[in-house]
Order: sequence, then C-alpha cells, then structure tokens
Amino acid sequence: MERLGGLDAGLLYSESATVPLHVCSVVMVDTSTVPGGFTFERFHHDTGERIQALPELRAKLGDNQLNLDHPVWVPDKSFDLDRHLNRIGVPSPGGRKELAEVCGHIASVPLDRSKPLWEMWVIEGIDGAALDDGGPLALMIKVHHAAVDGVSAANLLETLCDLEPDAPPPAPVEGPDDAPPWAIAADGLVRFVTRPWQLTRVVPETAAMVAKTVNRAVTGTAMAAPFAAPRTRFNDELTSERSIALVQLDLADVKKVKNACGVKVNDVVMALCAGALRGYLSDRDELPAKPLIAVVPASVHGESTRPGRNQLSGMFSNLHTDVADALERLHAIAKSNTRAKEHSGSLGPTLLIDLAQLLSRGMYGWLLGVMSHTPLTRTAIHNVVISNVAGPPTTLYSCGAEVTALYPLGPIFHGSGLNITVMSVADRLNVGIISCPQLVDDLWDLADRFDAELGELLRGC
Repeated sequence: MERLGGLDAGLLYSESATVPLHVCSVVMVDTSTVPGGFTFERFHHDTGERIQALPELRAKLGDNQLNLDHPVWVPDKSFDLDRHLNRIGVPSPGGRKELAEVCGHIASVPLDRSKPLWEMWVIEGIDGAALDDGGPLALMIKVHHAAVDGVSAANLLETLCDLEPDAPPPAPVEGPDDAPPWAIAADGLVRFVTRPWQLTRVVPETAAMVAKTVNRAVTGTAMAAPFAAPRTRFNDELTSERSIALVQLDLADVKKVKNACGVKVNDVVMALCAGALRGYLSDRDELPAKPLIAVVPASVHGESTRPGRNQLSGMFSNLHTDVADALERLHAIAKSNTRAKEHSGSLGPTLLIDLAQLLSRGMYGWLLGVMSHTPLTRTAIHNVVISNVAGPPTTLYSCGAEVTALYPLGPIFHGSGLNITVMSVADRLNVGIISCPQLVDDLWDLADRFDAELGELLRGC
C-alpha cells in the first residue's frame, strides 16, 4: 500500500478552514486551435481519457480509527469525473480582475476529502468572448499539497497536456492497490512501533546539522536565518478569503539579464520579486530597514528514497530589499543564493523529509495544538515564499487548445501570507501571486511592478 509520507501527512493535518492546503494552476488556452472546434462535452471526454494516465487523480485517502500511522492512498472505486470537473462563467466584462476574483474564490474553498483530492474548473467568458467563437478560455486546477509538490504538479500538468493539438491520449497507468481497513491498521501499528528506531539515524544527522550551521554562522557563510525577518503586512493572521494576481514575462528578456550579469535565472526571478516587493512596501511607507527574507522550496526528487509524494528541501534567502539599485540588488541576491545553496546542500538534501518522517499522527496533533496557541511575535520566520518551477520548453496544448499561459499558485499560512510561484513554459515566464485580502489591499499593484523591474534590469545591463 502507498502510505502518506511525513511531509504529506503534515500538510494534510495542518489544513484548516482558513488555511486550505492545495496547489493551483490557472491555465489560459486559445480554443481556436482545437481541430474541429472546442466543446465542453469534447473536453470532458478527452479529460476523462487522460485521467487514466494519472493514478494520483483517481486515488483517495484511506483511513480508520484503529490506524495509528498516517492515512494511505486507495483507489476510488466509484470515481466520477463529474464530481471533479466543473463549468463556470466569469462576470462581464471578463477581464483579468474578474477572472482573478473567480479564481480567488475557488482557491479559498478546501477540497472534499471523501473523494480524490482535486478539482478542475472550466471558466468561460474571458474578455467577453463566446466559447462558440473560438475565444480564450481559462482552466483552474487545484490539487491537495499532500498529493503533489511543485515538481510532481508540473509533471501532472504535462500529462494533462500535449505537445501537439491532435495528439492521442497517453497510455493508462495503474494506481495504488486497494487496502482493507484491517490491513491499514495492522501496517500502521508496525510503523508506529518501529518509528523510534529511526531516531538512531536522524538524531546524529540533526546534531551534525546544528554544528555545521553554527560553523557557517561564525565564518559568515550561512544562509539567512529564520525568525530574523522583519514584520510586514504579509506576516499576520489569515481569513478564509484569497486574492490572486497574475503576470507574464518574456523569458528571453529574463535570460538576457542572466547572461549579461553572469547569474542564474532563479537569481533574476528572485531579484524581480525583491524589487516588486520593495516598491510595493515603499509606496505605502512600510519598507522595513532590514531586508526581507524568502523561503525557497527545492525539489529533491531523485535524491530521496524516503516514502511520500512531497520530496522537498529548501533554504532561506536574503532578498536585499534594503538595496536601492536594482542591478546591485541582483548581484547581492546571487551571492546570497550561492551561500544558501551551499549551506542547504551541506545539511543533506533529505533532512527535512527524515525529520518529518519521525512525527507520528499524535505528535503532529500535539505540535499543531501548541502552534495554534502561540501568538505571532514581533519577528517573522520569513516574509514570502518564492518558488521557481521549470516547465516544458515547448508550447503545450490542452485537448487541442494552445496553452498561452500557465500560472502556478502555492499555499499561504498564518504568519506567512504571501506566495509567489513562477513557472516557465515555452518562451514565457508565468508568475502567480496569492495572498489574503485582509493583508493586501491591491495585489495587482504588486504584480504590475514585475514588468517595470525587468525593464530596469535590462537597462542596467
């Protein structure tokens, strides 16, 4: 049976009405490329065929009161695509703000745990165009974070899409085996009893991590420290509402900056985020004297042998928002990122996964209970989550419709109310920004600064 890993389970247990923990994508498509024309009925049929190649979308949670360990994934024997695929119209005039309001509402609603943890919404009326006219269409896909991380979500989207408008559906893939309640409970008991033995390996690794971090702090080669970030409007309690904003950039321009300055694409992405945040807060007289700190998730797929669908590591990175000059800020970020990657790499790529694997269901419950009664302090763990996921280098098609944009959206948490996720597809860089309207009055103001920041970097190069 396939049991949830420690990180998977932690994301499941941490979910609440105000913190739904799914990842989303807003996919913009051009239906004029569909051979024979686009219809919702045809899209429904084609999507049903592709689901056969995605076992993670056909499996649901299996659990019972006697299970002492995390839940398992079991096949949904009564799987019905109609319970997952929805159709909705965007209010007139169907512009970006109307679309964002609809998507923000969809993102605010937790997924139903009685069925496979995903939904897809077909959103019509974009720019006021009728579907029969071959106009644009938006697809919003949300999948629980317990089922996918950033890399596996990108792989899922690639399976749902094609490289050609008339490509045949992929071959079916078998899903997880079924597991009766007694087997789930018996296997859970074995895992619960043997969990303490894992301490013999993880405790020495943790001690070595602390020693390495202290040494790097002394020598000035450590990554940015957690709990050292300044407080901003993003570091507060959330409501259940979500607001989103989307922006698309020319990947060639990003690479032009990268090549001219001798840095990496990810450095440029983080510099764009830093510049946009600096301008946004400065215009509101809220820019802290201390630089903002970002937490940057990193995939360890291929490096980890631990169970679970979330194979993640990460680092804390200094955004140098105290530096006024954009080019100088970019080089400072590149240097900080190099130190952070070296520091994170020295700790071992699977340490976070190993630590999460030690926590039982009861320990997670205790930890979450303590955190729920701990008030937010004057300092923040970090200010923003920034994730950069490499997408396919070629144009994608969704059931024959050309994908013109693919905006990823990650989760936000109490005390960490801003997530900026970036994905490259073909020659475009797509930026998805999500927050809570209680914290951010106009997220589009932040999004619109990305173009200006890229222009400033291009002029500086």
